[in-house]
Amino acid sequence: MSPKKVLITGGTGSLGRALIKRLKSLGMQIIVYSRDEGKQALYFGRDKDIIRVVGDVRDLDKLSTTFRIHKPDYVIHAAALKRVDDMEFHPDECVKTNVIGSQNVATAALKTDVEKCILISTDKACQPVNVYGSSKFIAERVFTNFDFYSESTIFSSVRYGNVIGSRGSIVEVFNSMISKSHFKITDDKMTRFWMDIKDCVEMVQWSIDNMVGGEIVVPKIKASRVVDIA
Repeated sequence: MSPKKVLITGGTGSLGRALIKRLKSLGMQIIVYSRDEGKQALYFGRDKDIIRVVGDVRDLDKLSTTFRIHKPDYVIHAAALKRVDDMEFHPDECVKTNVIGSQNVATAALKTDVEKCILISTDKACQPVNVYGSSKFIAERVFTNFDFYSESTIFSSVRYGNVIGSRGSIVEVFNSMISKSHFKITDDKMTRFWMDIKDCVEMVQWSIDNMVGGEIVVPKIKASRVVDIA
């Protein structure tokens, strides 16, 4: 991957921060686009080499202005509402961020001739059974559709699994249950696909290097049964 200017939406998340660390080591110029100004200041406030933009992917005007001013070569769209349980009760918010927000990112990228634009999706987009997975399934189709009509920008998606030790992961939930002496497994047939953060970063980097347009990259990920994890 040659040195480029890379804009990352949702760059204050665990994946975003790990990607930024890797991309900086490769000589990339980084633009963080996130609505969480507190985390931006906490993680990147002292790094003069990172351009920080406070903004929401729901705001097409702000996205378009940001893309036009900073002219990124690559866009990694990692911003999303991800909590499966909460999204069941707030599907409207999930659609606004994960579906319309993804469309806004793609629109801004197309308008400003971004070279490559990749959506960070999830294994839950495969035959989705919940609102979060469904929203990401649609977001993938949005990116594929944009690529179909694009004559310049390349659009692709990549799915990743559960990041070991990340916030809200099943390990964290089980540890919380143990501390409260209350342990429950909903279905003993359940499985989880596992990745560590290093694998996620390498997967995204590989996808950017090899994307040709319209594809959904589905990596082979190790799986384990929930009862075994328990």
